[in-house]
Amino acid sequence: MNRAYKKIDQEDIEFFQSVIPKSRLFIGEEIHEDYSKDELAGVHRYPDVVVEALCAEEISKLLKYCNEHDIPVIPRGQGTGLVGASVAIHGGLMISTIKMNRFIELDKENLTLTVEPGVLLMEISKYVEDEDLFYPPDPGEKSATIGGNISTNAGGMRAVKYGVTRDFVRGLEVVLMSGEIIQIGGKVVKNASGYSIKDLMVGSEGTLGFITKAILKLLPLPKVAVSLLVPFPTLEQAVETVPLIIKSKFIPTAIEYMERRVIKNAEDFLGKKFPDASSDAYLLLTFDGNALDEVERIYEKVADVCLEAGAIDVFISDTQERQESIWSARGAFLEAIKASTTAMDECDVVVPRNQVAKFVKYTKEVESLVDIRIASFGHAGDGNLHVYVLKDQYSDEVYTQKLKEAFDLLYKRAAELGGHVSGEHGIGYAKLPYLVAQQGPVYMNLLKGIKFAFDPKGLLNPGKVC
Repeated sequence: MNRAYKKIDQEDIEFFQSVIPKSRLFIGEEIHEDYSKDELAGVHRYPDVVVEALCAEEISKLLKYCNEHDIPVIPRGQGTGLVGASVAIHGGLMISTIKMNRFIELDKENLTLTVEPGVLLMEISKYVEDEDLFYPPDPGEKSATIGGNISTNAGGMRAVKYGVTRDFVRGLEVVLMSGEIIQIGGKVVKNASGYSIKDLMVGSEGTLGFITKAILKLLPLPKVAVSLLVPFPTLEQAVETVPLIIKSKFIPTAIEYMERRVIKNAEDFLGKKFPDASSDAYLLLTFDGNALDEVERIYEKVADVCLEAGAIDVFISDTQERQESIWSARGAFLEAIKASTTAMDECDVVVPRNQVAKFVKYTKEVESLVDIRIASFGHAGDGNLHVYVLKDQYSDEVYTQKLKEAFDLLYKRAAELGGHVSGEHGIGYAKLPYLVAQQGPVYMNLLKGIKFAFDPKGLLNPGKVC
């Protein structure tokens, strides 16, 4: 929505100060640089004011005031996003949830965990595992907040077996731009009571309402986990094997693909060797369950599928040391790639699983055609590919041109293969043109209609998603 927003003045600041004490309110030069950006390169804009909220009531007062005075509001977690979704494109008031980090209730009878939005994903995992419970969504950035995960419908490596964040959100407390506080969903397992407002809120990137509490679904903690590292002669062979694994009906918890040059980046970054150096391409598979014989039966079937498809070998990582050796490298891929170049931008497409091989092969063609380095890895089991276009030696001007050329080609090809613009990182600010190009005016008008129903003035995280 293109419109003029009110510039925050002294009267507005005085109201904010009446709600938030000085120790949690920052103006102008007091605002830390981190609040001007997320992990997306090249998009920087400072908000006019930053506040660190403690509760829904504070946020309610702030949103009601901003709604009445046409001031844009930007929800903010840890700022680990990659599409500019938490950047204050139009200035305004940024509300950070960094101090809303309480665990409210662990309900073992209903297998739910109620938390505030600022709780970190890594803290949730540890908290519930100590109680022999399991929160399956596993995005790569463990320092992200749960509010951010919900706002982007984050996925991660375990999505093959367990699904994404939306599948584990039972209920939400949300503050609307009007200041009203609503409760949606709850601890119930089934709910057919009208439109699913909860599911609209998940993945809305802070544009429909401000999440202040979440009720998460938990599972019993699996007792056994085993990984297979499977080298293939080529990356194409590796990813072509994935649909065969899915078709076998012995579905792993995670199916990741990786290539040697990205592994080399991780080795350099971590200062330690990857467990195997026999190939240029690998599948990394994980299996979990409650009994070792059950898990062994499944992974042996999948190992046979891989060998029949041309795998060089199958390495079983059934000890904690071996697991950590492999997964520490996988977990370092993003930071390792970032450390190997001067700047980078990500194409986070998702394609049908049987089209992954075609898309991966196409990234190599684009790399040659545009003459720019492209690194990739991803969740081959759910078709979500992380493709990074790297700046390296190019000037800002040349890189900007080459990046646009590469992205135009990659997003176009993903659409041709039946895919979509984003698998798990959202649309934010950076991907909006590609969403518009792929989906067209009818779809975008539906999104704008939903936005209008929740936020008629377009003040909540403006310039994002639609």
